[in-house]
Amino acid sequence: MERNIQKNGLINLALLAVGAISAYLVAHNGNSLAGQVGACLMGVGVLVAAISWFQARLEERERLEKLEFDELSRSATNSALFTASETEILPAQRSREQFERIIVPVFTGLLVLAQILLAVYFWRQLAGGNKVVPRDLQFGMAFFAVVALVLFVVGRFSAVIARLEKIRLLQPSATYLLLSAFVSSFITAGYFGVWFGYPQSDLYLARGFCVVLGLVATETLLNLILEIYRPRMKGKIERPVYDSRLVGLLGQPEALVTTAAQTLDYQFGFKVSETWFYRFFERALGWLLLIQFGLVLVSSCLVVVDPGEQALLERFGQLANNRLPLGPGLHLKFPWPVDQVYRYPTDRIQSFIIGSEPDPKIEGGKVILWAAPHLSEQNFLVANRDLDAVDATNAAPAGATQHPPPGSLLSTSIPVQFQITNLVEWAYNNEEPVELIKYIANREVIRYLVGMDLNDVMSISRWDAANTLRERIQKGVNEHQMGAQIVFVGLQDIHPPTKVAPDYEKRVGATITRETVILASRAAAYYTNVMASARASNILSVAQTDRLRRNVDLQAQEAVFTNQLPAYAASPSVFIQRAYLATLSHALANSRTYLLLGTNSQETMILNLEDKVRKDIFDSIAVPSPKSK
Repeated sequence: MERNIQKNGLINLALLAVGAISAYLVAHNGNSLAGQVGACLMGVGVLVAAISWFQARLEERERLEKLEFDELSRSATNSALFTASETEILPAQRSREQFERIIVPVFTGLLVLAQILLAVYFWRQLAGGNKVVPRDLQFGMAFFAVVALVLFVVGRFSAVIARLEKIRLLQPSATYLLLSAFVSSFITAGYFGVWFGYPQSDLYLARGFCVVLGLVATETLLNLILEIYRPRMKGKIERPVYDSRLVGLLGQPEALVTTAAQTLDYQFGFKVSETWFYRFFERALGWLLLIQFGLVLVSSCLVVVDPGEQALLERFGQLANNRLPLGPGLHLKFPWPVDQVYRYPTDRIQSFIIGSEPDPKIEGGKVILWAAPHLSEQNFLVANRDLDAVDATNAAPAGATQHPPPGSLLSTSIPVQFQITNLVEWAYNNEEPVELIKYIANREVIRYLVGMDLNDVMSISRWDAANTLRERIQKGVNEHQMGAQIVFVGLQDIHPPTKVAPDYEKRVGATITRETVILASRAAAYYTNVMASARASNILSVAQTDRLRRNVDLQAQEAVFTNQLPAYAASPSVFIQRAYLATLSHALANSRTYLLLGTNSQETMILNLEDKVRKDIFDSIAVPSPKSK
């Protein structure tokens, strides 16, 4: 019987070695990362099976040595052979003790180090994502399925023998056989996933195996540390330190039920595991799990599409019968993983921002200034047409070097809003449509701003710039057949970079002051020219009026003289008298006149000469000051 146990251990070791080597070769040739990491897990099992088999041989030698020693002790009790110490006459026992005290801890430490290195190495290999799709899928599925079956049968047999016969050194290789069988089953499932159009399933399995490697290494390291500080009790057989309880749990999940039963028995103080309810639950556990799994599958046949959404139904990774997208409501489908549904918000307006985005951490207050940090800035290159430089360039002679207009940096925030109009094109024509729209929008913004003037973009050209950008982005979206419509493109938060904003404000202020002075000078010049023109026109009009008046007066005088000749000829005395009287009345019209009537009166005339006869004469007379001698 004992030799059969050793044979079982050797068979386990051989199966693990052949399975690990062949699995690694098949996985490496088939580009399966999950298969390679699983083969490394089998390789760890090969090391554990080898050390446990060797330790079992040492214990077998020790057992045979003790039997021989007992037989000799009964036949010759007075022999000098038995006067020596037991350690001198039992070398196999001494070898086994030294092996367990020195070799096993060192081996366990090296095993932990190997597991950690393997886990870290493969995890780094998988960090960038699996860009290689496994090939030879049919052969890989068949091979790992056969490996899983063989390892499970042999491992299950060894585990039962180890539990019934209480052979602790057969348990490690048996648990690793079962774990390798489950790993091979998962690798087969990963091949099936790649077969059905899910190439990432191999990557996810490889990462999961790396996590298992790391957890087993951590547990083995803790066992090693506890083993070093564990008190030794003579005669008590301990579990091998390299035998992982986690591997045993993963290889034999039914042990959870046994552990739960023992825990319940301990907590309640009686054999709960022997009650009818527990027995029924233990017998019906498989059916309960199967029913629950069936309910989950049935529930996956119902699909509810929310309002404002549309969904695509895929069957084995392909659009189901070229069906139209599913609208809002309840729909039926085949259970997972045959059919899968992907929902998209087709009625919702989606948006993103190109350039500077508001930062709530630094955005404060209701008033936002250019010079105060208020958003996460991204600067764009914009043309800056200096009018003086442009005029000088245009005025330069032919053949002279002409310099292009200088460039400036502009910080702006450009929200872009879009809506999905063709769900099939949106989902299948491009891998990451949202990122592609962002790339197209960013490209068109850079191309547009590099040819625009800084001042125009910040002032009069915002609306035209927004419309032009929307048309250009829509054109790029149509070229890639993305099935989306650009609804709105806006320009907001347009300003120079925060660091140069104060200097730009000073420049703008100086420009405004210069324009104000220029406009004031133009207004003054216009006012002066208009007033001079009005004065000249007034003088000319007065001169023309005076000339006309003089001409009319002279013509009137001429007419009067012509008309006076017949009157004079008719009565010269009367004409002369009337002319005299007319001249006299005209001369005395504005003069003070004194009439003296009667020549025989002796009246006294008093004249008040204080009155001014002519104000314009007497007011202009200045009395000269006396000259000093």
